[in-house]
Amino acid sequence: MSDESQIDIAQSFLTLYWKPGASKPQASRAHIAQRYELCEDMANMLAQTAQNMLHGQSLTEQLVLESLLSVLSQPESVLSAQEARWVIRRLAELSDWQWVESPDCPPKIL
Repeated sequence: MSDESQIDIAQSFLTLYWKPGASKPQASRAHIAQRYELCEDMANMLAQTAQNMLHGQSLTEQLVLESLLSVLSQPESVLSAQEARWVIRRLAELSDWQWVESPDCPPKIL
């Protein structure tokens, strides 16, 4: 994937656009880079919100992440379901939290 873009897209994000056995992603490099920037920015912006929820509402890290996933997974969200899960995984990484991802649908909003 050669491109003039300076963005280094995380491999974990690229896999959202790569079907097993495919020789190339399902979207253009420019589209993937745009979506990656949006998702990375979202994870970084949610970091302070997550900390506030953890301490202000006395929630566990897992409940904070599940609640935020629920919000990001709403039908009116600008993120796909896969992108929303990636954002939460990235948020957990940025916060140095454990994230136990459930295969079930996102839980209800707290």
